[in-house]
Amino acid sequence: MPRPTTPLLSAEIIGDAGLALSRAGEPFGVNAIARSLGVRPSSLYNHVDGMDGIVELMRGRLIIGYRVEPSGDGWDDYLLDLLRAQRRMYADHPQLVPLLIGKTITHPSVIAAYDELATVLVDGGFPEDEILAIIALIDAFAIGFGLDLASPDDVWQPEGETRTLGRLLDGAERGEARSDRTFELGVSVLLDSLRARLAA
Repeated sequence: MPRPTTPLLSAEIIGDAGLALSRAGEPFGVNAIARSLGVRPSSLYNHVDGMDGIVELMRGRLIIGYRVEPSGDGWDDYLLDLLRAQRRMYADHPQLVPLLIGKTITHPSVIAAYDELATVLVDGGFPEDEILAIIALIDAFAIGFGLDLASPDDVWQPEGETRTLGRLLDGAERGEARSDRTFELGVSVLLDSLRARLAA
């Protein structure tokens, strides 16, 4: 029997299958991915090193789908584009977040993206001894606002009387409109703070 012209399995196919399940809100463990691809779980181990390997493959595939390239317009424009893309990335895959933050990053494409971010910040004039802290701050910001975007339309629903919150909620924006407004305010505060720190 001739071999198929398109491989049934590859690291990329496995990573994409895991992401498709994650985005659909379905389990994306070894067994679930194998079922979705119509193969036995043992077949995956020819391409990945267990669930840790699958998570890292998914991380690598994510960065390809949401990658932002520096445009040369300045570090702050790049950060704004990057934060918008990463917010959407985490919102599209909220159940993947705990696994991503619980594993050391090793995928070459992801390392290259962080290297690019570090280079943009250094070229922008930030001191090298603060770069890793700023990158961690950017990550925390993107993850937090990504999960906020994935949250229910009604974040707060008081069941009794409140002094202030209930009044503020009456007629307030909900869902994505609320999250977008909050993000734009937050990213403005973050960038203004970084600009001020750089100027100082």
